[in-house]
Amino acid sequence: MFASGGSAWSTGLWQTRAMTGTFVEPQPTPLALLLLGHGADSGSERGVECPGDLPAPSDPDLVARAARARAALGSRVYILGHHYQRDEVIQFADVTGDSFKLSQMAAANPEAEFIVFCGVHFMAESADILTADEQRVILPDLAAGCSMADMAEIGQVEQCWRDLEAAGVADVTVPITYMNSSAAIKAFTGRHGGSICTSSNAERSLEWAFDDDWQTSEKKVLFLPDQHLGRNTAVRDLGMALDDCVVYDPRKPNGGLTVEQLQTARMILWRGHCSVHGRFTPSCVDEVRERVPGVTVIVHPECTYEVVEKADVVGSTEKIIATIAAAEPGTSWAVGTELNLVKRLALQHPDKEIVYLDKTVCFCSTMNRIDLPHLVWSLESLVEGTVVNQITVDSDTQHWARVALDRMLALPGPTASRD
Repeated sequence: MFASGGSAWSTGLWQTRAMTGTFVEPQPTPLALLLLGHGADSGSERGVECPGDLPAPSDPDLVARAARARAALGSRVYILGHHYQRDEVIQFADVTGDSFKLSQMAAANPEAEFIVFCGVHFMAESADILTADEQRVILPDLAAGCSMADMAEIGQVEQCWRDLEAAGVADVTVPITYMNSSAAIKAFTGRHGGSICTSSNAERSLEWAFDDDWQTSEKKVLFLPDQHLGRNTAVRDLGMALDDCVVYDPRKPNGGLTVEQLQTARMILWRGHCSVHGRFTPSCVDEVRERVPGVTVIVHPECTYEVVEKADVVGSTEKIIATIAAAEPGTSWAVGTELNLVKRLALQHPDKEIVYLDKTVCFCSTMNRIDLPHLVWSLESLVEGTVVNQITVDSDTQHWARVALDRMLALPGPTASRD
């Protein structure tokens, strides 16, 4: 049952009983509607004002309008749908996947004049970096950002590097930047000899940075911008101790660290996190084990170290999808990742019981800003000959970001296309 109360979303037990095909949906408050893209607060949000008028969310003809615009554009448009998008948007996607895979798919379709990226800002930047110059990348709502990516601004990262130089360790520090970062941060990484990583190849990326043996290497890693993926990979996969990791807080002088801490640390973790995966707590795991006997808990490595230690399986979005698809019928799964994907998995696998790990309903609020009205508006604008919300990355940033991406693609091991 879903109980009333709470703030943006009322809190209570949300879960899918996939074997019965029933969903218990929460009723969103006005604030929740704002977070999900139905409304704007120009005083507190970046980029919420789009030129032109959006169709009303209540327009019963939205699906038909999207289909007509899509058909009119034909092969001129290629629509990318991230796994965390709403189903109302996913139904119009030419391909569904994680962020880097989608950018690669866009690059593999050079005949498409327009790339409509139903994701968030950093993903559209990656698509612009990888696609041909004549292709134009469009983000249906400019307010679809990423809280994690926004936690590392280029000025802050450059100050961090100056702090490392002052501590005498910059020359032995390799930046490793998670895909969920701005183009400017990716370019910084390329300029300073580092590499990009995904959650699938983070371990291999760290091994590369440490010359395949962190215990004998003189190098250290600056890991941006998700501290949890960096810590989980270093400690759980490479065998480091938690004390080998320090957290650099860009809001504090010298990152809140002493020179000695910077000099002795092996992993310098940026103080950033995913606002969705960071919500899961160890008590969520304990509670779901009591509620669902025999449940297997599977979580994303952007979750905190304490959560992944309690989980049964840890893996990227693609690994979560593949693991549940391969699971035996009748098994029960508690999934610690974005709610839209969990709901979709439950519908796709009615022979399994799939529940959301947290009792509180939590979508990725910025990802969910890409709704059907925004998609219809962007497609109809293209039909009329107007390109809206084009995402462009300047040539210098493109060059150095591509250098960092190419270093990742050159790494042996798991495919780099999974986030």
